[in-house]
Amino acid sequence: MRMVLFCLLISSVVALAQGTQADYERSDAIYKIFSGKVIRDKVEPNWYEQEKRFWFRSNSGPGEYEFYTVDALSGKKEFAFDHEKFAKALAQASGKNVLPKRLPIMNLSFQNDKVWFSAFNKNWQFDPSTNSVSELGNKSKDKSPESSSDENIDEDQTQCQPSKKRDNPYILTIKNHNVYIQSKSGGEEIQLTKDGTETDGYTNGAIRWSPDFSRVIVYRNTKGDGRIVTIVESSPKDQVQPKLLTYQYDKPGDKIPTRKPHLFDPKNAKEIPVSDELFKNPYAITVGNWTPDGKEFTFEFNQRGHQAYRYLAIEGETGKVRTVINEEPKTFFDYAHKKYLNHNPNTNEIIWMSERDGWNHLYLIDFKTGEVKNQITKGEWVVRGVESVDFEKRELILRVGGIDPKQDPYYIHYIRIGFDGKNLVRLTESDGTHTAISFAPKSNRLVTTYSRVDLPPITELRDLSTGKLISVIETADDSELLKTGWKRPERFVAKGRDGKTDIYGIIYRPSNFDPKKKYPVIENIYAGPHAAHVPKAYSVFANITPILELGFVGVRIDGMGTSHRSKAFHDVCWKNLGDAGFPDRILWIKAAAEKYPEMDLSRVGIYGGSAGGQNAMRALIAHGDFYKVAVADCGCHDNRMDKIWWNELWMSYPVGPHYKESSNVEQAHRMQGKLLLTVGELDRNVDPASTMQVVNALIKANKDFELLVIPGGGHGAGETPYAARKRKDFFVRHLLGVEPRWK
Repeated sequence: MRMVLFCLLISSVVALAQGTQADYERSDAIYKIFSGKVIRDKVEPNWYEQEKRFWFRSNSGPGEYEFYTVDALSGKKEFAFDHEKFAKALAQASGKNVLPKRLPIMNLSFQNDKVWFSAFNKNWQFDPSTNSVSELGNKSKDKSPESSSDENIDEDQTQCQPSKKRDNPYILTIKNHNVYIQSKSGGEEIQLTKDGTETDGYTNGAIRWSPDFSRVIVYRNTKGDGRIVTIVESSPKDQVQPKLLTYQYDKPGDKIPTRKPHLFDPKNAKEIPVSDELFKNPYAITVGNWTPDGKEFTFEFNQRGHQAYRYLAIEGETGKVRTVINEEPKTFFDYAHKKYLNHNPNTNEIIWMSERDGWNHLYLIDFKTGEVKNQITKGEWVVRGVESVDFEKRELILRVGGIDPKQDPYYIHYIRIGFDGKNLVRLTESDGTHTAISFAPKSNRLVTTYSRVDLPPITELRDLSTGKLISVIETADDSELLKTGWKRPERFVAKGRDGKTDIYGIIYRPSNFDPKKKYPVIENIYAGPHAAHVPKAYSVFANITPILELGFVGVRIDGMGTSHRSKAFHDVCWKNLGDAGFPDRILWIKAAAEKYPEMDLSRVGIYGGSAGGQNAMRALIAHGDFYKVAVADCGCHDNRMDKIWWNELWMSYPVGPHYKESSNVEQAHRMQGKLLLTVGELDRNVDPASTMQVVNALIKANKDFELLVIPGGGHGAGETPYAARKRKDFFVRHLLGVEPRWK
């Protein structure tokens, strides 16, 4: 008994050491404490001399900066000028006080061995040879050699005359939702269609003539239900009484507006039938284009449910439809984030993005046959984006992830590769996630910055052809920040639910972290399948930063079902948003706690907003034995209640039992632990009724919870100062076991 009392006493002492008034004061001031402590972390190249040189400004201290020039060919960096002499000369010329490391200059340029700039609302020139500054007044700058007015004129340009554009011989009009045609040379107006109605008719908004005007495509639009969501503004600023507000908002399963192309022969005043067999049940059909020769009309078709996506071509002569590209995955085609189509009619080639081999890659497609001429990229890594395409050189520059098996697969790298999939050149290789700041093709150079959550930015100059490192331009310094107690986040990797897949995340610690203490763990969750969400680049602040200071260790994790890995990794989310990667997250947190026993897994909290709000509450429903406290803001708690495009992309169509299985409303009776729900009454992103339906279900299930409705608040109202403070209080009260001590 004495031992139990002793343990309880010790636990109370530890708890009282966290969530104190001093912790709250530090938490509230944390942005001020940490701000401005990292220097030399940004480089913005300004090119000159035909991209052979560039200058940039570097922040060298709080409110201080220095100017540098870089020889792009050699990589040599040097001061742009003598800052002391520059400041002295400008002070003498302007009569103003000028500090060498706070030069008030703008519009800097280098021409004819002189420095041109603006300061104090005037134009000036600094001559390094005499260390003097002179005012330019309204004089125009001397022209530099490369800025000659005729520099970019083609020698044969004056001899090239544009071809005469052919006039359309027809007048096509839409009247009473039907199509009418009339020859400009005379003759009566002919009605081509008679089946158009107000809800299913032809429109002026989508008419496409073939180049020779022998054919025309007119789209027929079918109206949807046009669901209207109603919300109440309880406390408007301009009147006492509340306002009733409405907006159009389609939800999963709704009848949505659609359109289909119809083909007409204007000369013979007739419609050429086009079978919709290859584009039935559309979610969306693009307004397409004719090929330059006018033989075919191309458009994209996205099937409802997103399990079929096609690039189609209608033969102008016959109306026959053929499939150029067809994607029919077993789960979903991620049209919103992983679709890339670049059709070059001059070569009859298409560059197309697909996950058909299990990884997101690029393919070269023959437009005429629809056959794959070549898989441009391949391997257990993914294309994250196309930076540039050169059809003459037949090569691409791409953003990719996972190409280096020794690095975090989410890190962005840049590569160059030929259309034939050969001559792959890595343009970046450093261990971190990269941002291409500037491409300089004239000098064949690339300026790129890389960083990690535990490594401040480093800016490099690289050869744009070979990727060879020319020089390190700048290295950021966070030593002053570290003196405040700020802790760099720690990268951590553990195996997922299958025992073999690596799950990546990071661990955050408070500035007064003591490894001898026990800390509750709080996860900031967002498991939206449209992306991955664990930060990869260096950043001083995270959303969880102020919360940590109250006495918590924070984590952020990308579990299965999120993007930027293999197709199989992503597919876990399909018809299964309730999963949210929790089996992977829990294993990851347990592995981290095994390495770091200061993480107290008897006290685990979680919070998130929007999809993260759905996830946070789901933690208490499906994994209430592990997560004890949750704060869910503006959650899309029932995917039947949320916006159509996002939810049908992952949950498919039609709406079926799987929607119920992932619904927090349907599963609310299973909720365990402490829950705080927050919602803005004017949320137009996620219907606020989604939260209120959860409230209704919890009341019916006789479950205790707390609710904060924010008058006038929109989406993300849980991040407003009052709601953010309530969130901190909720974790302090229920994870630390003490009443909040703030003033």
